[in-house]
Amino acid sequence: MEIVEKKLGKRQVAYVTYKGSYEEVPVLMGEIVGFIMAKGLSIMGPPFGVYFNSPQEVPVEEIMYEVGMPFEGETDEDGRVKIKIIPEQLVLSTVYKGPYSGCGMAIGALAEYAYKNGYEIIGPPMETYISDPNETPESELLTEMCFPVMKK
Repeated sequence: MEIVEKKLGKRQVAYVTYKGSYEEVPVLMGEIVGFIMAKGLSIMGPPFGVYFNSPQEVPVEEIMYEVGMPFEGETDEDGRVKIKIIPEQLVLSTVYKGPYSGCGMAIGALAEYAYKNGYEIIGPPMETYISDPNETPESELLTEMCFPVMKK
């Protein structure tokens, strides 16, 4: 697994924060895409998820995460869909190939790499969903995993 340090550029995103099962991710993504399309905005990249805790730490109904999508254009928030600017950030990144159930292994590898190579993790992990699970076999899904970091 190749791990690289890179900068993610500043981006404007539409997102929904959610508490509960990961099974809701496709519904939330659909809500965000619907919002962007209804407002006549331009999608500027693949969808992502930010995970604030894990099912190993809390019961399923207590899992906290947000899902979002970068976009271009001007709009106001609407219902559960919020808008924010994510500033440029330094991250450690790797691309994982396989089912989403294996993403935790890649996150663990990133955390271990950070610890062994003088990085401080300064935020929750982010997954960017490169492949569309509706069009890609589960074994071929590509997911970029990132941790925001700073050098110690």
